[in-house]
Amino acid sequence: MMTESGIPVAMGLLAKVNPLVLSVMGAAALAHGATALWDVSMATDEREVRPVEQHIHSFLEVLPLAAMAFTCCLHADQVRATLRGGVKRDDWKLLPKENPLSATYLAGLGLAIGGCVALPYAEELTRCVKAARARKPS
Repeated sequence: MMTESGIPVAMGLLAKVNPLVLSVMGAAALAHGATALWDVSMATDEREVRPVEQHIHSFLEVLPLAAMAFTCCLHADQVRATLRGGVKRDDWKLLPKENPLSATYLAGLGLAIGGCVALPYAEELTRCVKAARARKPS
């Protein structure tokens, strides 16, 4: 799921938004939603999923859709181009942003994402490992 979210985020930060980028964002959002459904379905068969955890998963599930919606609002011309099939030569090329973000900004953002994402996932992994050990017969 991190890849399903990370690729479109990286493209949005580094590449010019065009039909290719919007299509990847849309496909990734659909894949992310399907994976979230599968993940929660599998988890409920293995352990108790409390309402707070279910709510957190619901919130995380809509983030890619919200990010794509915000991107579409900022690039309505590219949404129209995507809906028309992207007929221009550069519509389906991965191009760098015309005004790229600074390296300092990207580094700070990377640290913030790493810290705010890595820690919660590490905590969840710890809980999963403990639950798996508790289920194993001695």
